[in-house]
Amino acid sequence: MAKEFVAARNDESGVLILSIFTGAARELRDALPVNPYDVDQTAEAIRVALEMDPDQKQERMQHMRRAIREHNIYEWAGNLIAKLCELRIENVENESTRLGASAA
Repeated sequence: MAKEFVAARNDESGVLILSIFTGAARELRDALPVNPYDVDQTAEAIRVALEMDPDQKQERMQHMRRAIREHNIYEWAGNLIAKLCELRIENVENESTRLGASAA
């Protein structure tokens, strides 16, 4: 839901407060990270978000929106296919080396 929130912010306003336990926390580094079990830390993040300068909110949101545009499903799929191709090539090379050694 964090990425959906960022993607929906066409006005580039708002602040994302994000649990450190989410996968999105690694990508959305301009969110305010919190341990959701730490009530004081969460309350402080809410205070910071409410008092944050509008220009800083916009800059953070722009960075996060750029991150989700660049790191989308197409990039993920392309990386996965590239890794699978690398594994296949390595397996073929290893098999060729093994067969060449056994023939000698």
